[in-house]
Amino acid sequence: MRVVIAEDAAIFRDGLTRLLIDRGHEVPAAVADGTALIAAVAEHRPDVAVVDVRMPPLFTDEGLRAAIELRTQFPDTGVLVFSQYIETRYATQLLAQNSAGVGYLLKDRVADTSEFIDALTRVAAGGTAFDPEVVSQLMAGSSRLDTRLTPRENQVLALMAEGRSNAAIAAQLVVGEGAIEKHVASIFSKLNLPASPDDNRRVLAVLRYLA
Repeated sequence: MRVVIAEDAAIFRDGLTRLLIDRGHEVPAAVADGTALIAAVAEHRPDVAVVDVRMPPLFTDEGLRAAIELRTQFPDTGVLVFSQYIETRYATQLLAQNSAGVGYLLKDRVADTSEFIDALTRVAAGGTAFDPEVVSQLMAGSSRLDTRLTPRENQVLALMAEGRSNAAIAAQLVVGEGAIEKHVASIFSKLNLPASPDDNRRVLAVLRYLA
């Protein structure tokens, strides 16, 4: 897996680079701002970029805005936002741009390095990876699907947004996996997501919900 890192804190940036290299991944570039991120992706065409939210020059939302531009120019490159902050407005724009390969994790809530690597690998492969707190805040501003989905289907879709499998969702809700499969099928139907060899319907459903 080829990874480009955009992180302004030098020690954290170097530590993340070393972690990925030690796990057998390639890090062709590790940069400190959004402009350098776009240039690095253009040059190296990585599988995924790890992007902080607040970077130079103003340390507000430069990282997320750069991630949106990145996805516009290089839609095949996954983006994992990795930050201490939740910025919902641009995060929603990022999610709405493409149907796969996006994630948003909070630095202080990642329990161990394996969890981070697993999430990064999932995003690089076209999946999603979201911290539950990010999902909660993003969904708080989006209620337009409430009338289309039942309360239980909303619960199931929220857990799908966190990247959980049907088995994991069943365990969380203390029901059988078959019941979850029925809920997922109903969600796909209500969101008008027919089976297609070219689309990951779980990702499409989650992004449609969050956007």
